Amino acid sequence: MPAGRRASSRSPASSAASPDKVPMGMVMNKGLTIRTGQTHVNRWTEDLLRRIEEGQIDPSFVITHTVALEDGPEMYKVFRDKQDSCIKVVLKP
Repeated sequence: MPAGRRASSRSPASSAASPDKVPMGMVMNKGLTIRTGQTHVNRWTEDLLRRIEEGQIDPSFVITHTVALEDGPEMYKVFRDKQDSCIKVVLKP
C-alpha cells in the first residue's frame, strides 16, 4: 500500500444495495477473502441478555427511537427507508 494511504475497514462486499457492483477484479488482485454467514443469535442471546440485566453491557447507544407499540408500522417504514437517522427502534406496549 502506498505511504500515507490508510487501509479501508469497509469490505468491497459491504455494498448490499448493489451486489452486482462488487469489484471482483480488485478482490482477486488483492487476494482478499470474502466470507458470509448468519449471526449465531441463539448461541449468544441468553448470555447477552444476562449481561444487560446485570449492567455489564449498555446497549442504549444503538437505540435511536422509542415509540408506542401502535406506532410500529409507521416506524418500520422510517427504519426501512433509512429516514431520521433511524438505527434501532424500541416499541413500548
